[in-house]
Amino acid sequence: MRLTQLRSFHAVATTGSFTGAAQSLHVSQPTVTTQVGQLEALYKVELFHRTGRRVRPTEMGERLLHLSRQIFSLENEAVQLLRETGELRSGHLRVAAVGPSHVTRMLVAFNQHYPGIKVTVSTGNSQEVMDRLLDYSADVGVLAQSSKDPRFVSVPYSEHPVVIFCNGEHRFARRRSIRTSELQGERLILREQGSTTRKAIEQALHAARVEPQVVMEVASREIIREAVLQGLGVAAVSDVEYVPGPGLHAVRISDAQVRTYAHVVCLAERRDTRMVRAFFDGVVGQAG
Repeated sequence: MRLTQLRSFHAVATTGSFTGAAQSLHVSQPTVTTQVGQLEALYKVELFHRTGRRVRPTEMGERLLHLSRQIFSLENEAVQLLRETGELRSGHLRVAAVGPSHVTRMLVAFNQHYPGIKVTVSTGNSQEVMDRLLDYSADVGVLAQSSKDPRFVSVPYSEHPVVIFCNGEHRFARRRSIRTSELQGERLILREQGSTTRKAIEQALHAARVEPQVVMEVASREIIREAVLQGLGVAAVSDVEYVPGPGLHAVRISDAQVRTYAHVVCLAERRDTRMVRAFFDGVVGQAG
């Protein structure tokens, strides 16, 4: 059975005539007659009682009409879904990010422009974000570094200074800024290997020939925050990720440009899909 044959049957059954069906389908009456006849011949059934110019479905025709109404109703829903998604009035955007801080402002702006789009966010390290893009479980990614991999497109979004934070009893707690040299011998809690914040502070320390005492390496921001509160050491964090609270104090580094960055990334092959392009256009418009 061809869909055009079923469509002709449905049109005849709902309009009550072959002429009306042809007009509704914008085809000739012989075309409709032929397609309905082919359907009846193919399955050896009678679908209409023909009385002059008037036709009415047989019992089999009524049963088929019940099904064809469902089929073409679903077809209309599919067309509507595709139109709304193409116009970004509905759909689902999946974002993978290295942390919640950078992505929040982007999502607020996107939602204001496209409130009908459902957005879900997953977090992980840089490699996990890129893996989710590669296996199509994420549409866009937010990384703290650009990608040199030609399979990806990367657009810079923002940059943020790295600050040192300590507990309220620390000697830095009454300061607004420190020099890099003041971290010499300081008990320092570092992020895990591969962290862009760690890379930034280590490069600044190396350039200044400063050697702190690394007492701990931790992958969790929450655990680092608690360790600092307990006086185990000081830690470096991007200012956008620093969460103020009782017993904590942050100071800037006055004599070095220690910064982290946020980049929006997607697969190069998906850069021009409607939803990804809309997200990137919004990011470019608010970047800075």
